[in-house]
Parts: sequence; structure tokens; C-alpha cells
Amino acid sequence: MICDIMVMQNKVAIVKDKTFKSLDEQIAILRTKGLTINDEELTKDILLRENYFFLTGYRFLFMRSLNDRRFIEGTKFEELYAMFVFDRQLRNILFKNILVVENNLKSIMSYVLSKNHGFKEKNYLNPNNFVHDSSKNKQINDLIHKMKRQISINGKQHSATSHYLTNYGYIPLWVVVKVLSFGIVGELYTILQKEDQKEVAEVFKVEIDSLEEYLPILANYRNLCAHEDICYLNRSQAVIGNTLYHNLLNIPKMDGEYIYGKDDLFALIIILKRVLKRDDFSMMLNELSYELDILEGKLTTIPIEKILDQMGFPVNYRDIGRMI
Repeated sequence: MICDIMVMQNKVAIVKDKTFKSLDEQIAILRTKGLTINDEELTKDILLRENYFFLTGYRFLFMRSLNDRRFIEGTKFEELYAMFVFDRQLRNILFKNILVVENNLKSIMSYVLSKNHGFKEKNYLNPNNFVHDSSKNKQINDLIHKMKRQISINGKQHSATSHYLTNYGYIPLWVVVKVLSFGIVGELYTILQKEDQKEVAEVFKVEIDSLEEYLPILANYRNLCAHEDICYLNRSQAVIGNTLYHNLLNIPKMDGEYIYGKDDLFALIIILKRVLKRDDFSMMLNELSYELDILEGKLTTIPIEKILDQMGFPVNYRDIGRMI
């Protein structure tokens, strides 16, 4: 995978230089690894536009084994590219739906906090309006500092925020959330007073602890999708709690833990099932299913079940759309 050899015992790193390769050389390398290339001109155009490094990030699905890293016999470049395109479509679908959750969260939180504590800076930047827990004082002060910084940096770049600054001398909370990142707003939820947390969570129809658990995962996927990182096999650092969907889908267990839907992409699908409106989730699931069907039609050397397994999707994943 990587030709860098690290000799840790002696703290010596022997690094083989990476040199520029022409499109013809890139094709030659792929062929030596066993990849079938039928249309050189099309392949060159794709390599030029999409980048050899990014495309070959999907090669592991098509390798013979961990030890034999050549492509499975008969693997075509079109299959590798199909996986690349699928992951792009996957990111686009997830990204637009996470943005819906982000906007919902910002709107709901700004409404609840403005109603309960006031809407000017002296209110939403007042430490006394957050949870009264001395162990969280540092987190509260740090977060207020982050909010002030984002308001200062981004406040004049948006027409709505600059309008309020110019005409009123302050930015109300329902406007300032426009310039706050999803990560900041998610962290803000963790330091709200319990009554405020409950009021927000009830709109999403989830428990306080669950929403607190889900928000950083959503924020991480948002950033992953925005920066076009490989998505289908991503694993989050956090593990979500068991839900009724794990049970209803009969997801198998290993060592007492569900093998899917905990820290994988299906865990994100479960989160979105819980926080999106029903129609929005159904549309998203239909789009994902459509892209998986297209991908399956383009694969000849590996089954679609291998992709689903890497994504953490049970084979009956579509059933979650019919569940309450």
C-alpha cells in the first residue's frame, strides 16, 4: 500500500521517494498490478481529472488478499472508477441530509435559548445561562471564546449578520447561528441547562443522552463529506448506543455486540433515521438504494455484499425505511 519502510527499533526511517508519473506510466503501473484497462484514452482522461492517488484509494476492495495486493483476476478499471463515483454520490447524499439536521438544530436551539434566556450577546454569551456545574466551567468559558471568535471572523462576511451589526449594533442568536460551525453548536448543546436540552431533544423525539451522542458524529461526517474523504468505510471514534433498529433488523452479534450499526456508516443511517423527518429519511434511503443498485450493475469481480459489509450495512438495510 505504501512503500515507506519504518525501522522503529533504531528510530530510522527509510523512505523511497515518490516521483512524478505520466498518465502512460500510471496506466502501466495499474496493469502490472493486474488491472484490466480496455480504453486507454478514457482511462487517461479519468486519471487526469480525478487523480490517480484518489482513485486507487478504492483498490483494496479489489485486491486478492492482504498479502497479495494485486487486483483480483479480471478486475476492470471501470469497476474501480464505479466505486469511486459511488462514494462521491454517497457523500453528496449524506452531506445534504446532514445539512438539514444542522439547520434544524441551529433553528431549534436559537428559538429555545432566545425564548428562555434572551437573544442578545449578553444573553447567549453569558456563562450564567448555561449548566450550573463547576466541572464544566472551563468548557463553558472555552466555548464562549470560540463563539466570540467565529462571530468576529465570520460576522461581517454574511449579509444577515452584517445587517444587524450595522443597523442594530448586535446580532440576535437566531442570526448568529448562521456563522457558527456545526461542531460549535453541537458542543453548545452539551453545556445547556437540562431543561433547555430536554426541550431541544423533544423536538427531535430523542433522548438527551442520545442527541448529545449523535451530534459530534454528525459533525464529523459533515466535515468528511465536505472535504471529499473516502466515506463508505469510515469508522467514527464514538460508538452509538443500541437502538430498536438493531434488534428489528436482526443484526447479528459478536462477543455480545452488534456487528453493524455501532461505529460504521450504518450507525450514521440509524442516527439520521432518528433525527430526520420521516419523508426526508425515506427520500435519502431511496437515493442510497438507487446508487447501490447502479454500483451492483457495474461490478463483475466482487459482489455488492462485500461493499455493504465494508459500509456496515446489513443486507436487509432497506427495511429500516419501513420502521417507525
